[in-house]
Amino acid sequence: MAQAFFQEDEILGKAYDARLARRIWDFARPYKRRITVTLFVALLIVCNDLLAPYITQIAIDRYIAPAHPSGMSEAARMNGALLMGALYLLTLSVGFGLRYQQTFSLSVLGQRIMYDLRSALFGHMQRLSLGFFDHNPVGRLMTRITNDVDALNDLFTSGSVALLTDLLTLLGIIIILFIENWLLALVVCLVIPPLALVTSWFQRIMRETFRSIRVRLARINANVAENIAGTQVVQLFNREDRSFAYFDDLNQDYYRASLRSLTLYAVFLPVVNLFAAIATALIVRVGGAQTVSGVLSLGALVAFLQYTDRFFLPVRDLADRYTTLQSAMASSERIFRVLDEPVTITDPAHPIPLTSVRGAIEFRDVWFSYNREEWVLKGVSFRIEPGENVAFVGATGAGKTSLISLMSRFYDVQRGEVLLDGVNVRDVAQADLRRHIGAVLQDPFVFAGTIASNIRLGASDISDERMREAARFVNAAGFIEQLPHGYDEVTRERGAGLSVGQKQLLAFARAIAFNPEVLLILDEATSSVDTATEALIQDALEKLMRGRTSIVIAHRLSTIRHVDRIIVLHKGRIVEQGTHDDLLARNGYYKRLYELQYAQSIAGGD
Repeated sequence: MAQAFFQEDEILGKAYDARLARRIWDFARPYKRRITVTLFVALLIVCNDLLAPYITQIAIDRYIAPAHPSGMSEAARMNGALLMGALYLLTLSVGFGLRYQQTFSLSVLGQRIMYDLRSALFGHMQRLSLGFFDHNPVGRLMTRITNDVDALNDLFTSGSVALLTDLLTLLGIIIILFIENWLLALVVCLVIPPLALVTSWFQRIMRETFRSIRVRLARINANVAENIAGTQVVQLFNREDRSFAYFDDLNQDYYRASLRSLTLYAVFLPVVNLFAAIATALIVRVGGAQTVSGVLSLGALVAFLQYTDRFFLPVRDLADRYTTLQSAMASSERIFRVLDEPVTITDPAHPIPLTSVRGAIEFRDVWFSYNREEWVLKGVSFRIEPGENVAFVGATGAGKTSLISLMSRFYDVQRGEVLLDGVNVRDVAQADLRRHIGAVLQDPFVFAGTIASNIRLGASDISDERMREAARFVNAAGFIEQLPHGYDEVTRERGAGLSVGQKQLLAFARAIAFNPEVLLILDEATSSVDTATEALIQDALEKLMRGRTSIVIAHRLSTIRHVDRIIVLHKGRIVEQGTHDDLLARNGYYKRLYELQYAQSIAGGD
């Protein structure tokens, strides 16, 4: 999986991909008026920049060093020079204002498009089935919604429009040069072919360098995330030095790749400056001769030099523009891969409403697999009556947990049917189905927020009194009210600071507050809590199950002795079912499981 992640980060594609550009444009289309204004401002910037050297030419030829000074007083020439200076200063001021407007407008445009993209990505990921998340690491998805979206922001703020401005500037300068003096224009054009070859070589090398940097950065991010998540194991087994050594290798690799990139930049910019110097030298040589012979005015020569200098400015920025475009195309491809991921679990066109749920559950000849033909459940059929408490037991991989996922319709069966009150769950809207189902998982998730917000989960119809009553009902109020701020106590990410038992009781309170007709429970969490907390959890569990249809996925057989029925799964099939005492009396698979788990307790007379 990690290798696949790195391979996906190696995707670079072309610097420009028309197909991807059209899809990016779909997100920019709502802001086409702002884009039009920005493009018009870009055109004004080009015109303003091209005007400045011409003002210099007029100032020199008419007022500073005119070819025929007679006919104009010295005061008039002084005033004319001052006027040209004021006009030149005005062009600089106008250029400042236009660039400010362009930068601000592009930044706002980029932020709005980023907002829309993040919203689209997050909304789409929320609709994807759990199967998608089984095969995509969290780090990869986080990168899509943060780094890759930021890369597209760079495309709008400093890539596409800036590149267009550069191209218009180059085109405008070439046209003006040929209008002013075609011979000098040809002299400037002499350096363009070798410069184009050097630039093409640089782009090709930078493509590989950029790829190596991105892959190495992805490896560092993955390693850091893995070590932070596994800090306890690293410290427990004294792996700090070896973990640091491995990280240092990755860091050194990234450092060397970055140095190669910096070296290329350090070579490319002086090379461009060298070509600019050669062009300047040729203009001074040829243009100077023309000026001495009277063919070219001094002002025109100075303007030529200024235009030539401005000609090479966009070329110097070309490397950054190319990298920005390439990064944006690569990021957009990864973003659209996620957006193109099909939503496999969808609501029917005409869903059947669940108005009054009794809680009858039925599996009819259910076959299910996470991967094609690797069946987890094989022809499973059973019926649970309203209010009945049923436990499922079996070895790891028997298919127990899959039952909860299918009942909640996180996955769809390949064959057979899952029914609630006689209605196929596929014929019910997902939100409507899950409104009547509560789940208490073995690793209850606690969100960053407060105790109260974790019980309510944003439900506005759960009042404070109902929330507190739910906490009291499942024995959670005891530890909550001892917290410094009670129900307003701040909870950190994943419930850091709360014990396993406290998080479990919080999950029970959440389930009671939503008051579902069907309850799905995994009991594994009780295996890692102290005896007093386990007693509270067992009492809460019995209260939760009372009067509700309940499915308990049992790992500890001692917790299910008093359920109405136990169904035993083995390799995806039902092999036994009955009460705890009945199954022990049959001397079958359930008894072997029980004896394996409690051999010492049974020997001691438990």
